[in-house]
Amino acid sequence: MASLAQRKFISRIMTGLTALCAVLVIVALFAILAYILIGGVRYLSLDFLVNDPKPVGEAHSGIRNAIVGSAILVAVGSVIGIPIGVLGGLFLAETEAHKLASIIRFLIDNLIGVPSIIIGVFAWTAIVKPTGHFSGWAGGLALAMMMAPIVARTTEEMIKLVPMELREAALALGAPRWRVSLGVVLRTAAGGIGTGCMLAIARVAGETAPLLFTALGLGYLNTNLNQPMASLTYQIYYYATSPYEDWHAMAWSATLVLITMIFMLNIAVKFILRSKHS
Repeated sequence: MASLAQRKFISRIMTGLTALCAVLVIVALFAILAYILIGGVRYLSLDFLVNDPKPVGEAHSGIRNAIVGSAILVAVGSVIGIPIGVLGGLFLAETEAHKLASIIRFLIDNLIGVPSIIIGVFAWTAIVKPTGHFSGWAGGLALAMMMAPIVARTTEEMIKLVPMELREAALALGAPRWRVSLGVVLRTAAGGIGTGCMLAIARVAGETAPLLFTALGLGYLNTNLNQPMASLTYQIYYYATSPYEDWHAMAWSATLVLITMIFMLNIAVKFILRSKHS
């Protein structure tokens, strides 16, 4: 049996390794952000944010169509995927021992690991091919299919952390079980669930493959969900794979805009959740 000194030594070693790993992750994150900032700030301007794309070499080209398109697609995916994920996670947590819950949990875990391009191909087969055209609806549904399982598993884990005493107290006051689940359990776990939703939004906001098969892309602003729709990720991909240096610089600037949007969204949600709990 290890002595007290040996256990303390091993504890210090493991604590140091954990701190080292945390520092490496932070350094890698800041290195990536710095690289994007240096490459993206060069072309960034007001014209770049409010104008639509223009032909190569023409001044005042922008990505307004991609910014608006990404916001619409992520909003559609969130409106569809988040409620399904939250209610699915609530069901899994409240019926943990049920055989059906185990099957659903297994399927959700597998769906989380499915490559995004497979989701895109499925959405193309199920939506685009029958309708005969690409559309914003198809893109939003593809993103929702990616968001729902992430939100469901996060919701389940957050609800499991809610003390059983809260449920018992609410039930003792005569509240029906469905009201306890929705009014007490969900509200108590709202902070963690909100963080899970943000992780899901951040995940899908940076996806390109599903949108290539569904929303495709447009070189001008379009808000009609029944038609193809631009997105920041597709615009970045299109510019980055082009042979033109100007478009390469625009790809870096568009990447900076995308990272900034996700960062601001995280800050906004954290502020809202903190205000609710204060």
